[in-house]
Amino acid sequence: MWPVVVVVLAFLVGSVPFGLVFTRLAGLGDIRAIGSGNIGATNVLRTGNKAVAALTLLCDAGKGALAVAVASRLGAETEAVAAFAVVVGHVFPPWLGFNGGKGVATAGGVLLALALPVGLAVGATWLAVAAATRYSSLAAMAAAVLAPLYALLLTGAGLRTAAVLAVALLVLLRHRSNMLRLLRGEESRISLGRRRARPQPGID
Repeated sequence: MWPVVVVVLAFLVGSVPFGLVFTRLAGLGDIRAIGSGNIGATNVLRTGNKAVAALTLLCDAGKGALAVAVASRLGAETEAVAAFAVVVGHVFPPWLGFNGGKGVATAGGVLLALALPVGLAVGATWLAVAAATRYSSLAAMAAAVLAPLYALLLTGAGLRTAAVLAVALLVLLRHRSNMLRLLRGEESRISLGRRRARPQPGID
């Protein structure tokens, strides 16, 4: 029963909405009423509070890494399923009506714990695309597309690569609306300004 317990716990840990919790504790209001309404670090950054955004990023990534680290003690199968479950928990938290974040930071933490070289390659891809375009969503999608290839090249075919593929597909599915906005030229860019963003439903 331990593998089942660990996978369920991975989902529950993933479902902790750090972005929502931290913005409320910081007196920034409900993050779901700001910018895109998303609970992730990119939208938290739109409040103008870089420290809270950084803390959200670290904790969202940390819960992904923690789930994989614990599950790895029970074997490769449990590790792979928990890696996917923790991202599913972030994306579909039951406490928020199953409407959570896009899973990018949590997926990043998962990859770093699952296979460090793969996580570093994916992180470098995100940074390069984000720096060049200032589109967080485009950076996330580029990283997600390349993640399974990195996993295959760096770790070979196996359960870890299968887990990376599953996580990458989930991240891409959560960015469907972003794809359409990018094609229409309506996507919001990353801003490091301090002015608090107004509610803009649908933008991430």
